[in-house]
Amino acid sequence: MKSLINRLKKQDKKIAVAESCTGGLISKMITDTPGASAVFNMAVTTYSNEAKTKLLDVSPETLKNHGAVSEQTAREMASGILALAESDIAVAVTGIAGPSNDGSQKPVGTVCIGVATKEKCYATTFVFAGSRAQIRRMTAKMALNMAYSELGPSKRAPFRTKSKKRDTIKNGAGKAVKKTKNAIGKLIKKDK
Repeated sequence: MKSLINRLKKQDKKIAVAESCTGGLISKMITDTPGASAVFNMAVTTYSNEAKTKLLDVSPETLKNHGAVSEQTAREMASGILALAESDIAVAVTGIAGPSNDGSQKPVGTVCIGVATKEKCYATTFVFAGSRAQIRRMTAKMALNMAYSELGPSKRAPFRTKSKKRDTIKNGAGKAVKKTKNAIGKLIKKDK
């Protein structure tokens, strides 16, 4: 996390976060790091569809046609928090952390992460394996790694975690994606 904050400081950029399934975990991870106040602008936890529409300007048609857990919604959440916070980069997460699904055909562990900057906005779908807590933790780490990668090329993702038996994610975004693909067998999709 320190590397993300240092990189944002060096580039004189601010980050904002919109969370749904992680319920504030990404914000906590950022603000647990000393010096975060220099780069962390704001966060919102929009758990309900009404909150996504009211606070982040997510279109009701998007929610109706694609659902809350969709790349379309994640993109609109990311662009919504970017505009609301007047930040340089924003991440947004929406997903199904479990233990049961949301009544849709999407499996538990389906997560859409949106990233927005002033130049672009995209979303990626992941299917993580594990408990509710593990899915939320992996989602938060992946969102932060994606934000970090938008700040320019780097040899490694900022989030390296010590291997824990209960963790599906091991070291950085690349291995997390590979591990997820092996565990679930679903291709991770990116929509620009």
